[in-house]
Amino acid sequence: MSLTDVIEGTKTAVDADPRNAAVSFSVANALKPGTATRVDVRVRDHTLTVDEPAALGGTDTSANPVEYALAALGSCQVITYQFWAAKLGVPLDGVKVTVDGDIDLHGFFGFSESTRPGFGDVRVSVELSGPAGAEVYEDLKRQVDEHCPVLDLFRNPTPVKTSLT
Repeated sequence: MSLTDVIEGTKTAVDADPRNAAVSFSVANALKPGTATRVDVRVRDHTLTVDEPAALGGTDTSANPVEYALAALGSCQVITYQFWAAKLGVPLDGVKVTVDGDIDLHGFFGFSESTRPGFGDVRVSVELSGPAGAEVYEDLKRQVDEHCPVLDLFRNPTPVKTSLT
């Protein structure tokens, strides 16, 4: 099934009933027994591991949470470029996205209450290849920046409720 088929099928379903646009996602996380920082993650029928590098007390068996956050942003950008290129009819041969982020560990470790624990700066570098002109790709970038769900998470506050059970 092509992306244009997915876009049209979704539009048809949402036009028929706007409730069809509401989608929920769920991820389960659990500390791997006997470890201090390794987390087993279950996403639908997929599993992955999260860990910290040795410098942060981990065993460096996989990416850490903030690296996965950057990976989520970069991969969402790539996918959103593909969707919007298909939607707009923009020829696109390739998309490469590099995401870099800076964190001041004063916040995470509580060494400074005035330093936020999350990213202080995130940089997204996008490389597009294809036969269209620069203006077409600049318009595509505007659409992607406006509609990328994970970029929206990075740019805007999102209500989060945490409960202890």
